[in-house]
Formats: sequence, C-alpha cells, structure tokens
Amino acid sequence: MLLAEDDRAIRHALERALTLEGYRVTAVADGVEALAQAHRTPPDILLLDVMMPGIDGLQVCRVLRAEGDRTPILMLTALVETADRIAGLDAGADDYVVKPFDVEEVFARLRALLRRTGTGERPSRSAAPVGGHASHVAKEPALPERQLTAAGLRMDLQARRVWRGTRELELTRTEFELLELLVRNAGIVLDHSTIYDRIWGYDFGPGSKNLAVYVGYLRRKLDEPGASQLIHTVRGVGYVLRED
Repeated sequence: MLLAEDDRAIRHALERALTLEGYRVTAVADGVEALAQAHRTPPDILLLDVMMPGIDGLQVCRVLRAEGDRTPILMLTALVETADRIAGLDAGADDYVVKPFDVEEVFARLRALLRRTGTGERPSRSAAPVGGHASHVAKEPALPERQLTAAGLRMDLQARRVWRGTRELELTRTEFELLELLVRNAGIVLDHSTIYDRIWGYDFGPGSKNLAVYVGYLRRKLDEPGASQLIHTVRGVGYVLRED
C-alpha cells in the first residue's frame, strides 16, 4: 500500500494503524513522492490525501489514470461539499473518506476496495463482510456473463464498457459496479443497506452521504436532454433503475 499524507502526525498515525492491521505500508509526504513511488514500485492500493503541497491528491489520481493505471485509490479529504467529493470521483478515485475519520472506516473501505478489485494485498486479520443480502436481490451468476441490458442500457461486463443507446459512458470502477447492480435488479427497489453491502461490503449507516454522491454522479453521466431519467429515488428506502 502507498500512503500519501502531508500532515506528519496523521501520516504516522495511519502508518502505524495500517501496519498493525497487517498492511505493508510505504508512506510519503507529498504528491511528487507519491507519483515517484507509484512508478518505482506499483502498489496494490493507494491512500491519498487531497490537499497536499505541490502536486495534490487529485492531480496524482489524474496522472495515474491518464497513464492507464487502474490501481484502486481511496482519497482522504477535509472537503465536505458534494462538488468537492465529485471532483475526486471525476479525477478517477474509487472512494473517499472525510476528515476527521474513524480509522475503522478507513479499514472497512480499504477491505471493500481490495475485495472488489481482487488485488493481492490483504490485511492479515481479514474481516468477514458485514450483513446479509436482501432475498429479492439477483444472485451473482455461477459463470460470468458477457452482456447485460435494461432500460436502454447495454453493459459489456468483461470489457467493463457501458452504453446508453449508441452513446458510450465513461465510468469509474465504483460507478460501473453500482450501475451493474441496478441493471441486474432493474425494476426492483434496492434499499440503502443492501447497496452498501453489495458495493462496499459495509453499511456506513444512515448518516453517510457516500451512496447519494455516487448516485448523483452516475445520473449526470446517464441522463440525456429530453430522455427519461433511469435511476429513481424511493424516498426513505433506496433506488431503482427503470425507464418511465
């Protein structure tokens, strides 16, 4: 794991906590060092602070994605506005944690990213996924499927590409997986806890805005002028994909 955080106290505290959790950590103090280290020894996962001197975390993320590097990235940010969080997702980050944070939340999000991406590094004290799946949610197929279609969307699961009509959408890893879950369960209302469990492997509770941010950003990429909205909010419950 590569950790980039310019605040020395936070960096040392996180490095100690992550090491105790079983991760092999390389810690650096700024974006320039982070890029150099990522090029020198590609990590299994990156934990990047957004606000760093020189090259900040967003720029590091953009550079790596532009180079075709798909290593999972978890951002640490003190910025709480939705637009700021969207900027991180737009830069190619897979998830984010808002400061001040509970280190257990950082652990949970890292475990979820590593499970989803299948990368090699795992903490030695692995934790089982929290919670069960709703009985009405579609099960994962025993054999991999190639295509999914629903509500005018087409998804190529092996190539990780998606189209609405003839327009191809550029999605981050998390956006793709969220859309896949909704497409697999088109017409079915999925509650917040089920979506958290299936996408992140952990329910962050009713106070978390993580899911709402991702749904909002996914809508911006899906929606077209004059076309029907595809992702609908069921207030107090969750979300459903359908073409009205």
